[in-house]
Amino acid sequence: MTEHAQQAAGARTLRIGSRGSQLALWQANHISAALRAQGHSVEIEIIKTTGDRMQDASFAMEQAVEQGGKGIFIKEIEEELAAGRIDLAVHSLKDLPSELDPRFVLAAIPARADARDVLVMATEGALASLPQGARIGTTSPRRQAQLLRLRGDLEFMEMRGNVDTRLRKLAGGQADALVLAAAGLDRLGRTEWVRHRFEPEEMCPAPGQGALAIETRAGDEPVIASLRALDDSETRFCVEAERTVLHELGGGCSVPIGAYCAAESNGWRMWGCVVASDGSRRAFIETWLDLATDAAALGKAVAAHLLEQGARAMLG
Repeated sequence: MTEHAQQAAGARTLRIGSRGSQLALWQANHISAALRAQGHSVEIEIIKTTGDRMQDASFAMEQAVEQGGKGIFIKEIEEELAAGRIDLAVHSLKDLPSELDPRFVLAAIPARADARDVLVMATEGALASLPQGARIGTTSPRRQAQLLRLRGDLEFMEMRGNVDTRLRKLAGGQADALVLAAAGLDRLGRTEWVRHRFEPEEMCPAPGQGALAIETRAGDEPVIASLRALDDSETRFCVEAERTVLHELGGGCSVPIGAYCAAESNGWRMWGCVVASDGSRRAFIETWLDLATDAAALGKAVAAHLLEQGARAMLG
């Protein structure tokens, strides 16, 4: 280990807390490899979360847990972090609530993968080619509302489990198509059935989608210092703007809010949307601001535009 790494980590083994799903472990191992490349010693602790135990529960029950305030995929991991049994946690950023518990900080947000949603079909085709009343496997209210805006005849099925489980269910004919996050399929190398990547104006991604978040205890300076090199400033700006939209609108992952920000050569382009649950109405904005813009100010401006278009009533 280099002298700098020894000083940054206090010469201790960094313990990463992770869910046990295939994708979560890919993410944890990805961060572990980056830390080891800097000379750190790393271990991964697998933690079972409420969300993992609810894979076969009804979506109504899952929503009830969400309304309790904690993300169902992070509660137990944060408990382990607070107790000092792990030193950092690797999350899909979109799973985190818009306001972080003050005991913790996001020490690093690495460079983002593709934030878009994708249409997955076992056969060649497109959304327009699906039969009348086609069954789409997704439990996301955001995806359902935006899909209904594109095709009002679609029907939806609860589709749970990890990526491989969902793809097996699709192959078995339990749905005509799935809509999933591009990032997860890209990371696992399971893109063979991806038929379309939705642009933000078609289906605006969830705030933070495609990004990882490395959470640590506030004030744990040795660990925070060890993670500093993994932080990507452009990604951090974008997800801060997106999460500000979510916070300003008072939403979580169980409401149909989309927000996506991307860096351009001389500024930031951002999309935001709120869609009525039946797809009948949409508040939408695409805007561009220069590099001097503050991330929180950008997010607040986008949220204000959506509210002016009636977003509050759609979320009600």
